[in-house]
Amino acid sequence: MAYLPLLLGHRSSRASPAVPENTLASFDLSLEHGCDGFEFDARLAACGTAVICHDPKVGKLTIASTQASRLPKLPRLTDVLQRYSQRAFLDIELKVKDLDSKVLTALSEHPPAQGYVVSSFIPDVVMDLEARSATVSIGIICETASQLSRWPKLPVDYVIAHQSLVNRELVQELHGAGIKIFVWTVNDAADMLRFGGWEVDAISSHDTKLLVPTFKTNGRIERSRGMNG
Repeated sequence: MAYLPLLLGHRSSRASPAVPENTLASFDLSLEHGCDGFEFDARLAACGTAVICHDPKVGKLTIASTQASRLPKLPRLTDVLQRYSQRAFLDIELKVKDLDSKVLTALSEHPPAQGYVVSSFIPDVVMDLEARSATVSIGIICETASQLSRWPKLPVDYVIAHQSLVNRELVQELHGAGIKIFVWTVNDAADMLRFGGWEVDAISSHDTKLLVPTFKTNGRIERSRGMNG
């Protein structure tokens, strides 16, 4: 059997223009397309509620200074964990600081049965998570070479790298250090197969309708390395 990475929707899916990203409908769509799970973004509303949104604003409202009650269309982190913890791998990106206690509480209440990683671009978030929990699975997200260079100094289990940074040597280096590597955001079939051939641990894509058939039609049915293990 050929190797198969985890297949993840990024925010969660943009396969349908009628389905907004980072919504329950988009998460459902990724799973309907056959993905193993999805990546999504968490922020803090002014009242301390963890809500799901990529951008700091919704329309004219700044999330950090707005009560969650005024953001009814944004999913809550606890609702996402409750709805998907038993059937999807969850890549929970923390866009801001001071979310660590919220996400750890949500994970303890709804332990993801299919695996998870709590990820961030922010090194301080990574350090705060590690300080609060010895068991949480942590990832650093990298978009530039400078960001990528920081991973050996951070207590991470995953490196989540932009596709422009990933080559076979990096994959081998990380695996040699016991670190898993996720690649984002891969929307071309040839690139998907190339990264799969290098045995990355997960591929994240906007085009989940392309991602899953690209591997299934090529007979790639072996499961990736055990996540969180």
